[in-house]
Amino acid sequence: MTPPTPPGPELLGPLLARLRLARGHSQQLLAAELCAASGVPTLSRHEVSRWERQLRVPGGFWLGWLAVVLAVPVELLAEAAAHSRRLGPPPGAVDPAGSRSRAALFGLAQRWLADPCGSLLVAAPTAGQFPATPAAPPVDPPPARPPAEATPAGPTPDGQPGTAAPPALTPGVTESLTPGVTLALTPGVTLAGLRRLDDLAGGADLFGYGAYRLRRAVRALSGAGPAGRRRLLPVLAESAQLAGWLAADAGRPADGLQAYRLGLRAAAAAGDPTLGGHVLGAASHLLAEAGDPHGALVLARTGYAGSRRHASPGLRALLLHRVALAAALGGRPEAARQALAAAGRLAGAVEPGREPPWLYWLDGPELAAMTGRTLVALGRPRPAEPLLAAARRAGRPRSAALYGGWLARGHLQLGEVEQACAVADAALLDAIRSGSLRAAGQLAEVRRRLARHAHEPAVRRHAALAGAAARHLPRPAPPPGRPRHPPGRPPDGPTTGRAGGHRP
Repeated sequence: MTPPTPPGPELLGPLLARLRLARGHSQQLLAAELCAASGVPTLSRHEVSRWERQLRVPGGFWLGWLAVVLAVPVELLAEAAAHSRRLGPPPGAVDPAGSRSRAALFGLAQRWLADPCGSLLVAAPTAGQFPATPAAPPVDPPPARPPAEATPAGPTPDGQPGTAAPPALTPGVTESLTPGVTLALTPGVTLAGLRRLDDLAGGADLFGYGAYRLRRAVRALSGAGPAGRRRLLPVLAESAQLAGWLAADAGRPADGLQAYRLGLRAAAAAGDPTLGGHVLGAASHLLAEAGDPHGALVLARTGYAGSRRHASPGLRALLLHRVALAAALGGRPEAARQALAAAGRLAGAVEPGREPPWLYWLDGPELAAMTGRTLVALGRPRPAEPLLAAARRAGRPRSAALYGGWLARGHLQLGEVEQACAVADAALLDAIRSGSLRAAGQLAEVRRRLARHAHEPAVRRHAALAGAAARHLPRPAPPPGRPRHPPGRPPDGPTTGRAGGHRP
């Protein structure tokens, strides 16, 4: 199999960090040398840190003095700076906070690619660095939520992290993360259980749970000894990946990218390149759905290149599908076809029972549906039809809604307006059942395309159905610190299952 070519020129942030470390300089010393050489006394190590984390790209003035101090050709730095600028997000893809997290994730991913088993998690993280748990829980609890039960906090005598009751305004979930490592929030739901709840409930319902468990994992790691850290790093990486996925599904891409950055650092520190590749694949999917296919392609190719030697057939196939979708959406049909063909050759070797537990959901029908989605993005709807039609399976309403949206788009490409509306009707109901903002967004795109056929009776009927269903569809979760209702007081009106939408 010929793998996709890895990302091109080095980004400026990782390049500066590598050149600085090769000279044995700290960021403080590099800043001091730049000040002395340039005659500008105001540059601090914080600015050097922003450059290395890809949060800022220095201009020509500082690029010239960096070349002098680091003893490298200025053309090398200028090429890396131009590459970093080209990777800027397209307008409207993510908000300003997400743009910063996105830029930092690109720099981190390139450092990870150079050493997927290296320790990028230099210092123990603090809970305040990562997405905050919403100040109030979802008003309508996710399925099977157990009653809260206070438990003692603190580490157990054998060094395992202890348990703690969640804050009064935070929903609780028990997390049994890896064998021998348990971070209990409240009794009832394991990590595998929370992942499976994600099959039934959307991110608007579950985002608070994922964010809270991530913060608990961070706190447990920062108080653990060497043996505890070895056990908890994979836990932290998995928790961050799940929190990022739920944040993306709740319409909070900035929080999702921030969680993925932590997940990649933790996976590298744990020496698990497969988990790091999975984190980058999930981040690629977030950017692809946010309208940033070029960034998605870079992350998917980086994840595949850094993990393929260690990855299971399922993970390699999944990452190749991430590459294929991003390439198709970004107008690179040949790259998409190559990745799709490579993923197809791996499909027969995927055995769900032998894949990592975080890939329990990946099976033949799911891989076939991913193929169908990319074929529609490539403008080849006819072979995609049977693959997407089989994707509507019991127990996975979000997948049914998402792939139903792609199937409706395929029917529209074929000029089959009535079939597109029929599929969109069914997918709309699945979107309500799942509570997924991603699914709702996919179907909004279908309605935008249907608007070209507004004179058709089927289109008018679907528009009426969408109007009636609007109050039941999910809306973005509110930012942290803004309760959905005053603390200590129940919400007015009927119970809601989404941020502002009533569950029928």
